[in-house]
Amino acid sequence: MSLDELKSAVPDYAKDLRLNLGSVIGNSDLPQQRLWGTVLACAIASRSPRVLRELEPEAKDRLSPEAYTAAKSAAAIMAMNNVFYRTRHLLSDPEYGTLRAGLRMNVIGNPGVDKVDFELWSLAVSAVNGCGQCLDSHEQVLRKAGVDRETIQEAFKIAAVLQAVGATLDAEAVLAE
Repeated sequence: MSLDELKSAVPDYAKDLRLNLGSVIGNSDLPQQRLWGTVLACAIASRSPRVLRELEPEAKDRLSPEAYTAAKSAAAIMAMNNVFYRTRHLLSDPEYGTLRAGLRMNVIGNPGVDKVDFELWSLAVSAVNGCGQCLDSHEQVLRKAGVDRETIQEAFKIAAVLQAVGATLDAEAVLAE
């Protein structure tokens, strides 16, 4: 199981996705930990069994045990936060924004890896999950830490491509039944 197998599974009508998959992962300028942590977190967030099955072994091989766990933690905590903060933002009553969240989010403060990496992974997962408030928050933290826009865009390009590949392959699996 690998990136190459995932690319070969993409149908011809989605050739652009196949090419983008190769470029955003295979030709990325991100350091290995940032790249493969983003890939793993987004593969989880995509909710596509095929995408996760194909990319997780390679991510596990390329990440330290701490980074592997932290990337999974980013996907997990952002699955909760993206729903919570997106909902609070979408409700027309601004009073919800003044209420205490009351949700544990300790991993954000102590992710076990470089905070910038964890923030980047959290931003990418937030892109998959469509939470504008979380995207803004993580982007501001990253920019304050000196991360350039090109690096941030690399993360959400990975998110976009993995989400699209997952949706396409999952649809093909259903249609093949």
